[in-house]
Amino acid sequence: HDDPYSWNYTINPRGRDKEDESQIFSLVPGSFGGTLSWLAADGTDEEQTDGIAATEAAEQLQRFAESKRPFFLAVGLFRPHTPYVAPKKYFDMYPRENIHVPNVPDDYLETLPADAVKSITRKVQHQLTDDMARQAMQAYYASITFADAQVGRILDALEANGLSENTVVLFTSDHGYHMGEHGHWQKTTLFENAARVPLILAGPGITAQGQKASSPVEMVDFYPTLTELCGVASPKYISGKSLVPTLVDSKHQVRESALTQYANGYSVVTNRFRYTAWGEDGAAGAELYDHHTDPDELVNLLANGEQHPQAADLAKLLQARVARAAEPPVGVRQNRADIQRKVPQPND
Repeated sequence: HDDPYSWNYTINPRGRDKEDESQIFSLVPGSFGGTLSWLAADGTDEEQTDGIAATEAAEQLQRFAESKRPFFLAVGLFRPHTPYVAPKKYFDMYPRENIHVPNVPDDYLETLPADAVKSITRKVQHQLTDDMARQAMQAYYASITFADAQVGRILDALEANGLSENTVVLFTSDHGYHMGEHGHWQKTTLFENAARVPLILAGPGITAQGQKASSPVEMVDFYPTLTELCGVASPKYISGKSLVPTLVDSKHQVRESALTQYANGYSVVTNRFRYTAWGEDGAAGAELYDHHTDPDELVNLLANGEQHPQAADLAKLLQARVARAAEPPVGVRQNRADIQRKVPQPND
């Protein structure tokens, strides 16, 4: 879903991981993107698609340094997305016998709404043998470490070209991931595993460097954060919030909650709770997790019709967040499909 008007110049590398697709193992032969699949590859980092991307990024940084032009450089790495392809040396770092495979109680699915169950059982890979699970996890860890090495090459180039002191760096991912948690693999759930992403920022204007912030954050916050750090005005219709106050004082709370959607479910997370509602206004069931006592979100406090003092307030918060997110941006002409689409309101 790229927007060609967003970029002045694009580079789309193709490495030996693409050329070696015939060697990749997949639970569904020939399927890679949405299926657990992996390969301990021959060759070097630089031959892989992400290795080429890191090399290209380093060359771009050198050009920007030489021209002294301001720049925005987006580098998207494929790994650790499936297929988990990385040089063999990264697989060797994670012996399978040392890998722990998560497990869940036998009656776990009975504590969840039907749509939540569908989200974690919809793929053929939701029940793996212990050996197959260890192989998948080893490949995933190898892919993460390989990707981390490529990020390191890019940051080394940033420093080598004298750009590290006046460049803002934002590291993130498009979604989180399950590795057997809740009996599920990969993404597309409303649990913390899939809804939470890594977010690391560094650079000028960030005085709380090296500290961990606890404020909930949404991806729509990235844009106004970068514009403020770079001294560029954001349009008034931006729905995100600048994270700069938190980057100065890590204890500052920019948001009280973060909103996530998957299929017919919405989920809101605060510093302590995650509340998820399926169907309109939770008609298809709800979930509530207390991260203080249950960080793995395995105990649904609303299972089997149970009541909880926080549930009503969190349900109202979720409804308000969904309604607010559906409001058309001020000053932006709406797409006809958006105008015709009925947006559920809290009191419908």
